[in-house]
Amino acid sequence: MQPSDVTRQMLRDYLHDALPEAELAAVERAVRASAEVRRVLDEVREEEDRGEHTVGAIWRRERVSCPGRDQLGGYLLGAGDPDLHDYVTFHLTVVGCPYCQANLDDLKKLGGH
Repeated sequence: MQPSDVTRQMLRDYLHDALPEAELAAVERAVRASAEVRRVLDEVREEEDRGEHTVGAIWRRERVSCPGRDQLGGYLLGAGDPDLHDYVTFHLTVVGCPYCQANLDDLKKLGGH
């Protein structure tokens, strides 16, 4: 990944540790290699610290719609409520939540999947 490939959203996700491991490492390298990426990261950090107070921003920041780690674990095992399983599939594949993807990747590693 080139520094020019790093988006503001990637930097937000980087700050929240919500990127898959490989992407997290690539962003980290770009931050170290590029003064411009560091400058944008500082801007994103300031925006995060100011805190946007819209319903959507609070919803995203607090991860209201994200399943818990225990629910993601049940999802990996194919256990639990079928409706919850469908929701988790939707959340991971359609919404594409990077925070939950990172949690799921971590659980897969812990479980040897």
